[in-house]
Amino acid sequence: MSTRPFLVNGDWRTGEGTFEVKSPFDDSVVDEVGVPTDADVEEAAATAHETFKTSQHLPIHVRSEALDHISKRLSETIDENAKLIAREGGKPLKWATVEATRAVSTFRWASEVIRHGNDEMMRLDTEASLGSRMGLLRRFPIGPVLGITPFNFPLNLVAHKVAPALGVGAPIVVKPASATPIGSLRLAEFFAETDLPKGMYQVLPVRSKVADGMARDERYRKISFTGSAAIGWYLKNLDPKKKVTLELGGNAGVIVHSDADLDHAAARIAFGGYYQAGQSCISVQRVLVASEVYDDFAIRLVKQIESLKVGDPMDPTVDVGPVIDKGEVTRIGEWVQEAVAQGAELLCGGTGEGPMFQPTLLSQTTPEMKVRCEEIFGPVVTISPYQTFEDALAEVNNSKYGLQAGVFTNDINRAFEAHRTLEVGGVIVNDVSAFRADQMPYGGSKDSGFGREGLRFAMEEMTEPRIMVLSHVPL
Repeated sequence: MSTRPFLVNGDWRTGEGTFEVKSPFDDSVVDEVGVPTDADVEEAAATAHETFKTSQHLPIHVRSEALDHISKRLSETIDENAKLIAREGGKPLKWATVEATRAVSTFRWASEVIRHGNDEMMRLDTEASLGSRMGLLRRFPIGPVLGITPFNFPLNLVAHKVAPALGVGAPIVVKPASATPIGSLRLAEFFAETDLPKGMYQVLPVRSKVADGMARDERYRKISFTGSAAIGWYLKNLDPKKKVTLELGGNAGVIVHSDADLDHAAARIAFGGYYQAGQSCISVQRVLVASEVYDDFAIRLVKQIESLKVGDPMDPTVDVGPVIDKGEVTRIGEWVQEAVAQGAELLCGGTGEGPMFQPTLLSQTTPEMKVRCEEIFGPVVTISPYQTFEDALAEVNNSKYGLQAGVFTNDINRAFEAHRTLEVGGVIVNDVSAFRADQMPYGGSKDSGFGREGLRFAMEEMTEPRIMVLSHVPL
């Protein structure tokens, strides 16, 4: 097997040594990736710093055409990209295809955002003392970006850092997850086909210890991180002057009120809690059901969960694949058994073997159990009854996380009440917390993070406003 190279300063390199990317399903070697040297890491930072001097002035059509090209190439290779995602990360092929397709729109949306523009004219003759003045408000990139990406969306979450950076003219260096680096390298192949300066996108598949040093490097003016809360807040505290966006964890709550379509809610929760083997920060983890329909809904949900097919992620009919490594199977099982020992009841699942953990539903849980108060990041969902809608809202908020929540109801007033009350970044009405459209703002509050992604919103995080005041002009 030949070594898959990484990209630094427009050069494909293999560095010194390699590491294996293995399938979490059968432990087979998917690829061997070159390991960057210290000199590669230094050159990448220096290149990004130097490239910014010119990239920040690139005209919109140059940036937009490059984004369109990458989108087009992703569209032409959806099936191939989906197989890479499924093999390196264990995501079932049907959901890997969804991710590969979303990456197409991520780059397309970035192109559309910058072509639309966001410059703003401001009348400043609003007070007699100000005179005859007009303001032109524009946004400018703050500098090179360091993107640190997770294992669970190895293509599209990289795209959500790369596309907005290229869009605003900011060079970006990506440190991908060691378990799933191929998606970022795939994007680098398509980037290399564009006319953008070669230093605008570089990929360094390095270990976390090396990334720590990169995060401290003053030449990176912005960090965009997706991963665990502990590492995210650690990175934010390294340099108070550095702009940071954090997309962290969650234990999303979903409310099912008595007026909801129960069959629809059960089908969507069975999807949202297990499609990624629970390995998504917006996976459904806590289901709260109106007491008058609780028993009926629990039966419907168990039926939906038990219909899910678990197995080989390369099988296009499989719904639930492996977790990322066998150590996680052990941890998830320990959390479930701890909950059962504390009084929880298993409605289905509860066991793990090899790389697989069976889709699990727990009732009779309490808020202090790990399966409810922590992020389990596995195919485990809890279900609990509530007496009033206000009780359900309070219980969703009874969490250190606040990323997204779902609310199933046919009452528009309850939907608006949830929107103003829930302490989360997104409230999804009549669907699960796991819904995301790539153009919408995405991010959370509390321990779920800081700042927002979602193309236009990510571009705002990578830029700063600057006003030019035109004085004594005829208005």
